[in-house]
Amino acid sequence: MADATLQQARSFHDGVHVLDGHFDLLMDVEIQRGYGRTKLIETEYLPRFQAGGVHSVVAAVFVEDAFVPEMALRKALNQVSALHAEVAESPDYLVIAKNGQDLLAARQEGKVSFVLSLEGAEPLYNDLSMLRIFYELGVRMMGLTWSRRNFAADGSFFAPVREGRKGGLTDFGVALIEEAERLGVLIDVSHLNDEGFWDVIEVARKPIIASHSNCRSLVPTMRNLTDEQITAIAEKGGLIGLNAFSMFTANSGAEATLERLIDHVDHMKKLVGSKHIGIGLDLCDDLTKYIPLDRIAKTTEMPFDVVKGHASIPLITRELMIRGYKDEEIEDILGKNYLRVYQEVWR
Repeated sequence: MADATLQQARSFHDGVHVLDGHFDLLMDVEIQRGYGRTKLIETEYLPRFQAGGVHSVVAAVFVEDAFVPEMALRKALNQVSALHAEVAESPDYLVIAKNGQDLLAARQEGKVSFVLSLEGAEPLYNDLSMLRIFYELGVRMMGLTWSRRNFAADGSFFAPVREGRKGGLTDFGVALIEEAERLGVLIDVSHLNDEGFWDVIEVARKPIIASHSNCRSLVPTMRNLTDEQITAIAEKGGLIGLNAFSMFTANSGAEATLERLIDHVDHMKKLVGSKHIGIGLDLCDDLTKYIPLDRIAKTTEMPFDVVKGHASIPLITRELMIRGYKDEEIEDILGKNYLRVYQEVWR
């Protein structure tokens, strides 16, 4: 559909389920609530979700380096509590989804649903029983690592750093995957290093995802996936979520555009087909206000989101239309693939 308009793309969202598989929402919400704000999601984020026709968002629980390891559990619980408080304050608009039916019911009721996800197992420390606690609080997805080492595995860094011998999954990491699959928590391998990735492929018995990773053959950063890794995820019935962060979209900021982002979709489709692609935009522009000024001053090129907020997601849809993607392929990528994987893993 070479002449597809933005209005056509936005209208398409009304007939499908649109899901962003990774958003660091809760870091901002928890900090702002600490300043005394309430109904932050309803007032600041909900209008953007509605403008973009977004029905569901995976809300990541991310703990910054400064709080690891001693404060990781507390910060994670604070973020989970913040989401529960926001939903309680805005029950007509927001809901926490714990199963596939919750996601579908929320859409029918005109509410935005949130799926809780741990971005790294640091809050668990090395206590397997803590996963059950987070499960009871609503967590249904878990990344084993962020881009650092923890008790479960080693993370993949954004750029090469000095480090000792790399490791794969630890014995705790293996047990964690087994317990997650028993409970019905989906395993996310974004941020995991290559050694750990292949261990997960061997250990996991259910579909896995890389919620916010692109193609390493197009942008050679360790945070992106090789063609072999993309294929391995697809063979397990999982999916890869498209990441809109400029560093993972193109080799320079000047080249990082929406078109380059959709090139990653094209590449993945050629490898594994549209049934194994989703979106996990990892939108971070709202979080730059928390970066210390001295760190910004040392940055030669400030990364940015090539998709400017959730209100701009129809631009992705329009580009897919322009490139000739079929309606069912676009529906799969926008959210249907996530719903399928959730149904296979969640209990």
